Amino acid sequence: MSNTTSSTPGTELVLDVNKSRKALVAGSLGNLVEWYEFAIYAYMAPIIAPLFFPSENPTASILSTFLLFALAFFLRPIGALIFGRMTDRIGRKPVLALIIALMSVATTCIGLLPTHEAIGVLAPLLLTLCRIAQGISAGGEMGGAVSLMVESAPANKRGVYGSWSFVGTTLGFVLGGGVATLLAVLLSEDAMASWGWRIGFLLAAPMGIVVLYLRLKVDETPHFKQVKVEAETGELPSPANAGRRPLTYLLTTLGVVVVYNAVGNTFMVGMPTFLSTSYNMSFERSYFLALVTGLIAGLTMPLFGAVSDRIGRRPVLLFGSIAVVVLSYPLYYMLKLGFGGGLVALIIAGILIGVVGGPMPAFLSERFRTRNRATGVSVTYALSVAIFGGTAPYIITWLASATGDPLSAAYYTLGCAAISAVALLTIRGTQRNQHREELEL
Repeated sequence: MSNTTSSTPGTELVLDVNKSRKALVAGSLGNLVEWYEFAIYAYMAPIIAPLFFPSENPTASILSTFLLFALAFFLRPIGALIFGRMTDRIGRKPVLALIIALMSVATTCIGLLPTHEAIGVLAPLLLTLCRIAQGISAGGEMGGAVSLMVESAPANKRGVYGSWSFVGTTLGFVLGGGVATLLAVLLSEDAMASWGWRIGFLLAAPMGIVVLYLRLKVDETPHFKQVKVEAETGELPSPANAGRRPLTYLLTTLGVVVVYNAVGNTFMVGMPTFLSTSYNMSFERSYFLALVTGLIAGLTMPLFGAVSDRIGRRPVLLFGSIAVVVLSYPLYYMLKLGFGGGLVALIIAGILIGVVGGPMPAFLSERFRTRNRATGVSVTYALSVAIFGGTAPYIITWLASATGDPLSAAYYTLGCAAISAVALLTIRGTQRNQHREELEL
C-alpha cells in the first residue's frame, strides 16, 4: 500500500504506508525512552539529592541535583550540532540508532553508580559525566526523530504524525512518573534511599535494546533518499545558492518553541518536587498528579496535531500560547488548594501542553529544508529546551523558596508563553508554518 506526497512543485515522492507506520513507531518510542530517562532523574531528584550531594540544607541538595538536570539540557545544543549534521549527511536511521544506544548506556550507568558515602566526591563527578552523555546524545534525538516521522508522513497528516514525536516524550514523562510512583508505593523510604531508586535507571537497558532493534529495521525517508540522489547527480543547489534563513527567521522559530518547553518541564518534570517542597505534599500524590498531567497531554496531542492539519499550525499554537498566559496564575493558585485543586489544575495544564505540543513538530519540520532539517530542528529545539526547559524545575523551586510565595512560580510559565505568542504574531500566514505548504528538499 502506498501514498504520494510532494516535496517541491512538480515532484512526487511515493510513500509506503507500512514503512511510514514503522517510522512512526521507531521515532515515537525512541523519544519515549529518551524522555523516560530524563524524567526518572527528575522524579528521583528528592531521593538521590542527599545521596550524591549531602548537605545540612535539604533545599540546597535538591537544587544541586537540579543543576545537573539543567546541565544535560545545556549540553543539548552541542549534541544537536554534532548529531544533527550527522543525521543530515549520513541518514536518519543510523544516527538515531547510535543516539538511543548512547543514551541508554548513560542512564543505566547512573543506576550502577556508588553514592557519596561510598566514594566521596567522585560520586557526583561520575553522575555529572553520565548526565553529560545523556545531554549530548539527547541533543540530536528530537531533530532526527521528527525528521524521520514527518518526512515519512502523507502531506495531509504531517501534524498527526509529527505530534507522536511529542506524544513519545510526554509518555516518557508518564512512564518515568509511573515507575517512580510505583516504587514509592511498594518500597519503604529506607529501601528507596538504599537501592530502590536504582531500579528506575536500570530499566533503561531493556527499553533501549527494544528501540535500537526497531530503529535498525526502519527504512530511510523518501525525502532524504531524494536529496542524496540529487546531491550525487549534482541537481541539488549548492549551499551558497540555497538561500539561507535570516537570523530573524531562526529567532522567531526559537521563540515559538519556548512555551512548550516551559510548560512541559514545569507542570510535568518539576511539579513533583515543587509540590513536595512548597506544599509538603507526599511524593506519592505529587507523582500521581504529574502522571495525570502527562497522560492528558499525550492523549490530546494527536487531536491538536490533526486540527493543525486542517486549519494550520499557527492558529493552534497561538491559541495555546495565549491560553497559557491567561491561565498560568489561576492554575498555580489552584495548586495551593490541596490534592483536589491540584488535580483539576494539572488536568487543565495537560490539555494546554497538548495544544502547544501537538502541532509543534510539524511546525518545526516545515521551517527547514530536508538537507538541513535534522540540524535545524535539533538546534532550535535544543536551544529552547536548554534555556527555558532544563532550567524550569530549578527556577520554579528557587522562586518559591526565595520569595516564600509558591504562586510566584506562575510568572515563569506566563512569561515564556508571552514570548511564544509574540513570536507567532510576527509570522505571516503565508510562511511555511501552514499545513498546506510542502516540505522542501
